[in-house]
Amino acid sequence: MKLAAAVILLSLNLTQARELDIQKVVSAMKPFSGKHHAGVDTTTLKGKVMCGYQGWFAAEGDGSDRGWTHFGGRKGLKPGHCTIDFWPDMREMSKDEKFATSFKNKDGSTAYLFSPYHPKTVLRHFKWMKESGIDGIFLQRFATSTKSAKSLNHRNVVTANVQAGANQYGRTWAMMYDLSGLKKGEIEKFLIEDWKRLVDRMKITEDKSYLHHNGKPVVAVWGIGFKDGRDYTLDECKKLVNFLKSDKKYGGNTLMLGVPTGWRTLSRDAINDKKLHEIILKADIVSPWTVGRYSSPKQAEKHAEQWVKPDVAWTTKNKLDYLPVAYPGFSWHNLRKSQGINKKLDQIPRLKGEFLWSQASAFKRAGAQMLYVAMFDEVDEGTAIFKCSNNPPVGASPFLTYDGLPTDHYLWLTGKIGELMRNKLPATHELPAPRTFTAPQQ
Repeated sequence: MKLAAAVILLSLNLTQARELDIQKVVSAMKPFSGKHHAGVDTTTLKGKVMCGYQGWFAAEGDGSDRGWTHFGGRKGLKPGHCTIDFWPDMREMSKDEKFATSFKNKDGSTAYLFSPYHPKTVLRHFKWMKESGIDGIFLQRFATSTKSAKSLNHRNVVTANVQAGANQYGRTWAMMYDLSGLKKGEIEKFLIEDWKRLVDRMKITEDKSYLHHNGKPVVAVWGIGFKDGRDYTLDECKKLVNFLKSDKKYGGNTLMLGVPTGWRTLSRDAINDKKLHEIILKADIVSPWTVGRYSSPKQAEKHAEQWVKPDVAWTTKNKLDYLPVAYPGFSWHNLRKSQGINKKLDQIPRLKGEFLWSQASAFKRAGAQMLYVAMFDEVDEGTAIFKCSNNPPVGASPFLTYDGLPTDHYLWLTGKIGELMRNKLPATHELPAPRTFTAPQQ
């Protein structure tokens, strides 16, 4: 009995300590107070290309006390054990933005990585967006990251960095909650409470760079209706949608839902439950997740005809907007290897941009008026479009490159896709030309 009581007391003490730590992090949340520089139109999503921005990376020594988060797995970060398939191009980074790893370049020099916890690095990312004509980002905020003080602090710092970058370089941004990993009952406990803090303390929807659509701030929720064993329920999702849409203080938002590819037919990767349609009809924008659902330009064309075109018709009929997802390629060899699973390197080849452009042009011909590109910085699954090295570290871990193309190639191409969505370029089968290189080959 005494042992049981001691365990209960310890549990209570740990819970109280956690709550105190969380409150300390929450008390540090402040609204953006820097100067705003006008740029892209922040009043609408129409005609825009928005990238997903994970911002979940951390580096040893960056001040976040999270180690090599999303660069290394359970065994840390070392040659033969990492979770990324592309190595970021670090040449433009200043000395204080570079965090040394045990990886070595071909010439024997130390290989460095970045951290979005560093404000200068996020500013640099937004500078790249402006230079290439990318409109902005959906900032990923995994709801599970709000559970602990360290991860919540990391997400808040990255959010503040994103605000600074968007305002300085005239880009736009919106918050995207990812429900992945939440248990039953945790949507209300963690996500709803977190949104209240973001509105009350950081006042993100009052930020001049924050994306609006149809006169209201845009909030995205990703992970509703997937048939992959998620613990939270559709009823919980419905309650969340009602809160973000109708709450007197925290509602009044334009709500975007990240849903499965088979959302409309309630098939493929989607739950076969009509409640999903009831939830979608309460929202404003539908964004089906398509990463890995096709793997070649020919298959992308087929997907546009068989799925995007009828999706556009359904959403138009029901007075909803439609934001399809395109991606440059896919590879998670090192990530899965760290989990004891073998996956092919370069699982879905980029074809030097042909794969990404094929999706964008096919979706445009199918009726899309806006696009989500997954992702800006996702080197874990090989979908990043930011600058990645053509000379990655050598040794036990293999890495992909941009095939000798300038490291800003996919930034440039994503900017051109924005022109496509704004009807400034035709929806051709070939990549736009001529290509003006803005960065030297590496």
